[in-house]
Amino acid sequence: MKGVIIEIRAGAGCEEAAIFAADLFRMYTKYAQSQGWNFSVLDSNRTSIGGFKEVIFEVNGQTVFEQLKNESGVHRVQRIPKTEKSGRIHTSTASVAILPKVEATKVKINPQDLKIDVARSSGPGGQNVNKRSTAVRITHLPTNIVVFSQTERSQPQNKEIALAILRAKLFEMKQNEQMSQLSAERRAQIGTADRSEKIRTYNFPQNRITDHRLGKSWHNLETILDGKLDSIIKAFKK
Repeated sequence: MKGVIIEIRAGAGCEEAAIFAADLFRMYTKYAQSQGWNFSVLDSNRTSIGGFKEVIFEVNGQTVFEQLKNESGVHRVQRIPKTEKSGRIHTSTASVAILPKVEATKVKINPQDLKIDVARSSGPGGQNVNKRSTAVRITHLPTNIVVFSQTERSQPQNKEIALAILRAKLFEMKQNEQMSQLSAERRAQIGTADRSEKIRTYNFPQNRITDHRLGKSWHNLETILDGKLDSIIKAFKK
């Protein structure tokens, strides 16, 4: 795989979860830059203080999926939010999905299975930034998967982006279905990459990142959040 679509969504923790989602977005994009990969934002929903309720972006380059595939899951952060006046540590979460980009020939989509809606693109706070209906929302009726794109200035471009996201989601769904048919022993060997599992904790008071699947911790949290992910990624290859 030469590219992935990454979805980061704020989970439990309200505004702090959205800030953590922005931290993860920065971590992955800085890591992508260090690897010489290209990335571009496909869709995002920012909060008023700079967090992300959701951000979807693509990363292209050699071995991208192989290096990032183990990042899928629920990431948890423990720290004192900037908005916390009493100094109490909060626990928040954000989910990460690493979806391999899929060629159109590998995932067949019946046009009759699609419900396509168009709307005006919006900026932060719902402000309309385009007087034409360029944003595209596609609903895949058999699965009820909904994808949305508004980053480009033309409707055809946004439709292509939305279809690319949909193909990646359908491909992931097919893989999960195939995996569920494997024996319990085989599943235990290869893992499920279930996003409901908390895969990693970022503990700021103790300057520690712990990956719960590996049972291993690192004590250079700020460095890793600055995009220095090599030590974690290499740990999965051992």
